[in-house]
Amino acid sequence: TRQNYFFDSLQDQFDNLEKHTQWGIDVLEKYIKFVKERTEIELSYAKQLRNLSKKYQPKKNSKEEEEYRYTSTRAFLATLNEMNDYAGQHEVISENMTSLITGELTRYVQELKQERKSHFHDGRKAQQHIETCWKQLEASKRRFERDCKEADRAQQYFEKMDADINVTKADVEKARQQAQLRHQMAEDSKAEYSSTLQKFNSEQHDHYYTHIPNIFQKIQEMEERRIVRIGESMKTFAEVDRQVIPIIGKCLDEITKAAESIDHKNDSQLVIEAFKSGFEPPGDVDFEDFTQPMKRTVSESSLSNSRGDGKSELKFGGKSKGKLWPFIKKNKLMSLLTSPHQPPPPPPASASPSAVPNGPQSPKQQKEPLSHRFNEFMTSKPKIHCFRSLKRGGAGPEDFSNLPPEQRRKKLQQKVDELNKDIQKEMDQRDALTKMKDVYIKNPQMGDAASVDHRLAELGQNIEKLRLEVQKFEGWLAEVEGRLPMRTEQARRQSGLYEAQNTSAVNSCAQDRESPDGSYTEEQSQETEMKVPATDFDDEFDDEEPLPTIGTCKALYTFEGQNEGTISVAEGEMLYVIEEDKGDGWTRIRRNEDEEGYVPTSYVEVYLDKNAKGA
Repeated sequence: TRQNYFFDSLQDQFDNLEKHTQWGIDVLEKYIKFVKERTEIELSYAKQLRNLSKKYQPKKNSKEEEEYRYTSTRAFLATLNEMNDYAGQHEVISENMTSLITGELTRYVQELKQERKSHFHDGRKAQQHIETCWKQLEASKRRFERDCKEADRAQQYFEKMDADINVTKADVEKARQQAQLRHQMAEDSKAEYSSTLQKFNSEQHDHYYTHIPNIFQKIQEMEERRIVRIGESMKTFAEVDRQVIPIIGKCLDEITKAAESIDHKNDSQLVIEAFKSGFEPPGDVDFEDFTQPMKRTVSESSLSNSRGDGKSELKFGGKSKGKLWPFIKKNKLMSLLTSPHQPPPPPPASASPSAVPNGPQSPKQQKEPLSHRFNEFMTSKPKIHCFRSLKRGGAGPEDFSNLPPEQRRKKLQQKVDELNKDIQKEMDQRDALTKMKDVYIKNPQMGDAASVDHRLAELGQNIEKLRLEVQKFEGWLAEVEGRLPMRTEQARRQSGLYEAQNTSAVNSCAQDRESPDGSYTEEQSQETEMKVPATDFDDEFDDEEPLPTIGTCKALYTFEGQNEGTISVAEGEMLYVIEEDKGDGWTRIRRNEDEEGYVPTSYVEVYLDKNAKGA
């Protein structure tokens, strides 16, 4: 029927709307998932940026921290810090998207699902109600139709009985009453049907013109709100990014500013200051005249092998002042520079090397020109104070005398500053404890004033020790600043005084020939610059005597000293020992006043203090 068609059509519309609204919720949930994954990407990106920045940050108390005094490395450090802030902005994006979009939309989806469920429940309830009314109307109509048919049959039966003369009067009366009863039932059914029809028509009108339109309107409004809400979320998505753009731009501006602050001239000057030694360049090399019938001469800036027929002497001209080597004996320095640099050869297998062809040889090492050794020695990083520390090594001294003058001055100044900071800390603690003691004296209930006396005494002792340390380092600082060439006007005025002090200091270093282990060594500070007349140098060299002998030795095998600093010996030869083996496998011996050098310890038999010749 027509009504059933409308009912089915309306039910189809509800199904369509139900599917569409469910699709809208699915779209909303898909967008929430998209934003959530975007926030995870932002967090992951921020974490990676922070880890990257942390990875390249300088380690505390490491050498890398010192490198960040240059403008280029400081700019790189600023870039790392800005990248850290840059990562923070991506974390802000993630947090804002989570709170403003993901969280809000998740709550809205739950509300939307409840509202949708309510609307469709109302629609189904209205549809069921109108269907029930229609069924009631159909039932009333069928009952009215049945009663009418029954009344018509009863009337026809009465008329038939009334016309039949063979029927008794009682039977006719009974048929008449039955016809009247059926007619009354038909009238009642008619009235009920009429009432039900009116009620159904009213319900149907309300259903199609009021209830269903209202439900559809609510569903439409719900869907429109969903569409508006997802649009607003998309705007928020863009706005969250836009809000951090100024801060990100500021970070990039700071990186650009740091890059523009790089000063190549300043960095170069820092390198110069860091590695400036304070040494003056050596003077000109003197001319060596081999045409004169005299022994080869060596200027203070030119060193040669000490092995020869006659005793060499040093010549000091007018340019010999201010050199690095004014008080070093020639044979000592030459021995130092030309001593073997590799382990000695093992002794031969047979008793006599002469019995074995190609017997043991001295260490195979190509001879280098003496000037090359001198240049190598001069260009090496200065780490020693005297030749004892040059030869044997060891830890740096407390006064940093193993450094060049300028570097030593910086280290001493740094040490003085550190000690002054420590003194200030101790004084601050002492002042705080003194105030606390005064409070305890005035208010005994707050504490015992005598309880801080021990700590105050300790602080006083610490401050006194630190002040003594400061005085010690300031003395060394004044000494090295006096040695530096004309740093200030005060230094110029005091130059004469420091020259005298430096002369006495170097003489004392040159006289200290005994090392702690008893060997004969010579000391001379590398960073000291002397300005002494040449006649003083000549007197110093004329007064010096050869190194004393400490025993004798017998050559067990023949050794051909082919390298710088070694000496050739023959099997059975007796020689003088002037320096013991210091653990490197070489012993220093002397044949006569002009011939001395190193031989492998395993090649000689040493007799100490038994057949010694004496100094």
